[in-house]
Amino acid sequence: MRYGFDIGGTKIEMAAYDDRLNQVFCQRVSTPTGDYQQFLSCVKTLVAQADLTLHTRGSIGIGLPGVTDPVSRKQLSVNVPCITGHCLAEDLANTLDRPVAIENDCRCFALSEASTEQTQRHDIVFGVILGTGAGGGLVLHKHLHKGKNGLAGEWGHIPISAQLVQRYDLPLFSCSCGLTGCFERYVSGRGFMALAQHFRHPATSVPELLACYRQGDPLAQRLVGMYIDILASALASLQLMLDVDAFVLGGGVSNMPELYRLLPLAMRAWLFPNSEPAAILSPVFGDSSGVRGAALLEQKAH
Repeated sequence: MRYGFDIGGTKIEMAAYDDRLNQVFCQRVSTPTGDYQQFLSCVKTLVAQADLTLHTRGSIGIGLPGVTDPVSRKQLSVNVPCITGHCLAEDLANTLDRPVAIENDCRCFALSEASTEQTQRHDIVFGVILGTGAGGGLVLHKHLHKGKNGLAGEWGHIPISAQLVQRYDLPLFSCSCGLTGCFERYVSGRGFMALAQHFRHPATSVPELLACYRQGDPLAQRLVGMYIDILASALASLQLMLDVDAFVLGGGVSNMPELYRLLPLAMRAWLFPNSEPAAILSPVFGDSSGVRGAALLEQKAH
């Protein structure tokens, strides 16, 4: 039995899956964000309840926002501040007396969506998160690829091209990562709205902006076209580097149906002539992909 945890700033979702990846158990609790020992105790209680209910001893994978320092193995998480500075995987392994795998929630999404019927014939799958930020994960032959520094999939912090800046007279937004002009600042939900504000559109949310676009608002249509082109440039760059078979989109902006129709055509302008754009797919498991992907994480003894 595989146990997956999707841990956010407000809730912890825990689900158990059998060997065919059927979900057989699920529970949700509020996330203890202020006290580390309380956090460990909460996870321990959830695991104990699942073990008792299912008469088993499940493997454990955890997906959460933030990063793990590749040297110290300590966590950094803004959403769950009590775990910052702690070696969470080791502490949980000791608490639960079994190996614990921990990964960024974007990578858990990618791993889950690379393990579905729609991607079963694809060897290289890239999960693209378009939410509050822009992140993702690279899956090669059904295995998560992280790289030497654990940076594989951080496409949101690649800088946009000078060609885009000149074409649309774009501002160079600074990014919280310390760089300037990162794709995240233009194609995330916040980035989309930053573009709208810069070009003085009155919409105050992405759904409101899209509603204006669908009603024929000229400025909204220009902004959506600009957004599609910027995102197409990013995905085409990934395809030129990795020759991806399929991109699976996730996050709030991925609910925009126009993406799946317009992106492949827009990507062609950024690829070599006669190159075929990768498939642009909607997620099969959506919001449940995080916990499912965490359950699929490879277990290693600490």
